[in-house]
Amino acid sequence: MKRTSLLLALAPLLMAGGCTRTLEYDICVYGGTSSGVIAAYSAAMQGKTVVVVEPGHRAGGLSTGGLGQTDIGNKQAVEGLSLDFYRRVGAHYGELEKWIFEPHVALDIFNDYIERGGVEMLYGHRILRADKQGTRIESIRLQNTDRCFGLGRTVVRAKQYIDCSYEGDLMARAGVSYVVGREDNVTYGETWNGVQMRHLHQFPDGVDPYVIEGDSTSGLLWGISDGTLAAKGSGDDKVQAYNFRICLTDNGQNSIPIARPADYDSTRYELLVRLIEASGNHNLYSYIILSHMPNRKTDINNNGGFSTDMIGMNHSYPEASYRERERIFDEHMSYTLGLLYFIGHDARVPEKMRSEMLRWGLPKDEYTDTGHWTPQLYIRESRRMVGEYVATQADCENRTTVEDGVGMAAYTMDSHNCQRIVIHKDGRAMVKNEGDVQIGIGSPYPVSYRSITPRREECTNLLVPVCLSASHIAYGSIRMEPVFMVLGQSAAKAAALAIDGNTDVQAIDVTEIQRMYDEDPLLDGTAPDILVDDTDVEAAAGSGWQRVKIYGGYGPSLYRLEKAAGKQTLRYPFTVKRDGRYDIYTYYSKRGGMSKLSEVTVCNGTDTNRITLDYDAITIHGQTSGEWISLGQYDLRADTPAWVEFDNGGQVTGTLYADAVLVVPER
Repeated sequence: MKRTSLLLALAPLLMAGGCTRTLEYDICVYGGTSSGVIAAYSAAMQGKTVVVVEPGHRAGGLSTGGLGQTDIGNKQAVEGLSLDFYRRVGAHYGELEKWIFEPHVALDIFNDYIERGGVEMLYGHRILRADKQGTRIESIRLQNTDRCFGLGRTVVRAKQYIDCSYEGDLMARAGVSYVVGREDNVTYGETWNGVQMRHLHQFPDGVDPYVIEGDSTSGLLWGISDGTLAAKGSGDDKVQAYNFRICLTDNGQNSIPIARPADYDSTRYELLVRLIEASGNHNLYSYIILSHMPNRKTDINNNGGFSTDMIGMNHSYPEASYRERERIFDEHMSYTLGLLYFIGHDARVPEKMRSEMLRWGLPKDEYTDTGHWTPQLYIRESRRMVGEYVATQADCENRTTVEDGVGMAAYTMDSHNCQRIVIHKDGRAMVKNEGDVQIGIGSPYPVSYRSITPRREECTNLLVPVCLSASHIAYGSIRMEPVFMVLGQSAAKAAALAIDGNTDVQAIDVTEIQRMYDEDPLLDGTAPDILVDDTDVEAAAGSGWQRVKIYGGYGPSLYRLEKAAGKQTLRYPFTVKRDGRYDIYTYYSKRGGMSKLSEVTVCNGTDTNRITLDYDAITIHGQTSGEWISLGQYDLRADTPAWVEFDNGGQVTGTLYADAVLVVPER
């Protein structure tokens, strides 16, 4: 009787769940990541109807999911609406731009893009299949996970599709070629792909891998695989480790203590104890990277040989079923909360580390609908498309330069560890991590439009700006949130061009995308910034200023003046196209040996303003070593030459640097 009554009560829900609705749009974006929101807003600003299909219930992906310490590399790579996002974050905190931020602040900004663009969001929907006619996707079939027993079905028909998911699920179901794992170095003539055992985020020699030290019959400690070390540079299907970017707070009024997980198992963390004993290091922040966010919050990331990365536990994730992915997510969350609890409570952890850990708790005002824990796992790498062009190490090192760039990348070639194994050295068994690579690149480099387009024989109305076409090691340089946002905007522009021209995405005029960033980067008619850098600069005759490449500046290079006699000047000229009031900035990066003061003169075409910059008074925030420093507001007239000039005031007591100048219209 009870069973019959339950079925009768559920009948309306089951009937509703069994219905299929069909929706039609110009552009369908799959994945409400930061890239997905920017792509959708960009499409809407071009007059296209657009929907975002998001399997979860939160927009913004990692940018709202705890990654507040933005990975940039060089700010030159950030433009268009991606830069607008960081400007909006800056406005919230009273600055020009801000690259470190709280999760809810980012969420509010992404939700504002959605509202202003009139973008329709389908939360709680995930793709089941893609239906194609020849090389065109005609529709995608979705499962509504919020309906009773997951039986709700939705079909979305669109002219163009953009896969902005971290997993590439639409791309895969559309029959587009992709790879998972690491290529052999010989595949693309690389040196940093494939198996790599290096010194960073590593165990010191001698850490025993066995449950009973020295006894191989006792089995391996948790977290160590029974794999063997393959040849350096050889390829495999292993995926670099995932983790959570953790937002905690030490504000007692806003903090919830980290509780012991229900499935807590302290033996999972035995390797951490052995690592602490082997290193003798009792500093908590040698085992986690704790980056301070505004309002006493954190972005915590992996650090060292044993940390928040759950090494080797994610290899099946890219191709896993939705249920299996949920299991992997839950295991990562349990491991991470257990790790934080272990550090704070286990007597084997040094008291100094325990007391420091107990300062931190979950923030009451973040992730209020998911138990104050982020719903976004850091999917550092999943599927990677094999498209019209594969970006490789040669692109990262400026040995190859494409002409069809629709975004720039600037980060180190970066991979987290892929496996934790046993090696034998000097007759001893010891645990080692394998897969971590951190190798610098050349100058910021362009990402080819062909890297976000599938092969034309496979699909002609799909763009893939996140799981784009790149080798494992090149993807490690490209895969940063600001770049994903730029590529999302480029993909939306390309999709609109393909619709307007009734053509394939592979056939659009890429120069139209490039022109967008020069002429209408925000897609709303707002006057673009004016940037003066490098080759635009005018040095006085006989000047001692030299153009040099130094990490930490803006763009590929900057100017340096060594100690020199007499006044030495360097001028950054510019003109504006519209009368108005403008904010003028120069880029400053702290370096050892720099002169304490710099003399700067700003000319608006008629009047000059002499400024002395005191570098000691400047604070640099975030990952990069530089910031835009205000030189004030000025009234500028169209087509009237203006300039910013640096000089040494007649003498230099140390080394003096001058970098880019930025002119921003008042908005």
